[in-house]
Amino acid sequence: MGRGRQKAKHTKVARELKYYSPNTDLTQLERELAAKENDEYVDKWADLVDDEDDDADIDQPRTA
Repeated sequence: MGRGRQKAKHTKVARELKYYSPNTDLTQLERELAAKENDEYVDKWADLVDDEDDDADIDQPRTA
């Protein structure tokens, strides 16, 4: 396929995506957003980090 045809095809696809507007179920969206408010963030990697080393660096001033 030549560059002209390829560019025209990409332009056509881009135009279709730009003006495409799917039907949105706003009640379903509201339910999903409401469910996420109740969830607490749990850091699953927190137990793997050694916090003691980080605190020691903060307490000591740096020397130039």
